Amino acid sequence: MKRNVELVVISDVHLGTYGCKAKELLRYLNSIQPKTLVLNGDIIDIWQFKKSYFPKPHLKVIKKIISFATKNTNVYYITGNHDEMFRKFTDFELGKLKVCNKLCLDINNKKTWIFHGDVFDASVQHSKWIAKLGGKGYDLLIVINNVVNWFLEKMGKEKYSFSKKIKNNVKKAVKYIGDFELTASELAIDNGYDYVICGHIHQPQMREVVNKKGSCTYLNSGDWIENLSALEFDQNEWKIFHYEDHKHLLKDDESEEIQDINNSDLLKIVTQFT
Repeated sequence: MKRNVELVVISDVHLGTYGCKAKELLRYLNSIQPKTLVLNGDIIDIWQFKKSYFPKPHLKVIKKIISFATKNTNVYYITGNHDEMFRKFTDFELGKLKVCNKLCLDINNKKTWIFHGDVFDASVQHSKWIAKLGGKGYDLLIVINNVVNWFLEKMGKEKYSFSKKIKNNVKKAVKYIGDFELTASELAIDNGYDYVICGHIHQPQMREVVNKKGSCTYLNSGDWIENLSALEFDQNEWKIFHYEDHKHLLKDDESEEIQDINNSDLLKIVTQFT
């Protein structure tokens, strides 16, 4: 039975890359019926897109999103840096699907500001080739990590995350995450928002930020490469959904696919945008 959820936010899925956990994301999407679904950037990784690698589970995720939009779910696609090509389609609407650069919602009389967050990343804004090179290196690191984790599982040992180890132990990485969260929160407070929701840094988070001008709640949906996390708002409460904590409850049922769009046609559509 599907869970009814008022609002779901996911980001940093990176469809089209080897690190993307499309099968796990599909299981999650199949388990919920959201009133509103916000795709907060880097859903399709156009920077690293290759027509030779876009497997069926990745296409099924896109089909599932389209399925939501053709039924009773409002779907907002907020552009990020890895799918910045979609920014030329800002304000495009097709049924219940809308493409935008940012989103402002009123949730229970609370002003909510949602955007990807790459605007705070100097490497993305001023040296895109460095950012793209870093993206390829990150993807390679994830591939190597997946191989290592396969062997660890066979040996009955716990999985290990290279990038999490780096983020948690390198002072510059820790400072960057802290600065990102503080910058987004202070900007939200300056503009009178109660909630600010970002993606981009692949770090799920929910915390209160207070300064002399006021306070707000900072939230980050994480990613579907390492953390496999999403934000959910239901019954007046925000929660971070972690796939690993709930995977035993999720079924492997197929998504309701749109029958008149097959995988090859869908891949052609994706290719046209890249």
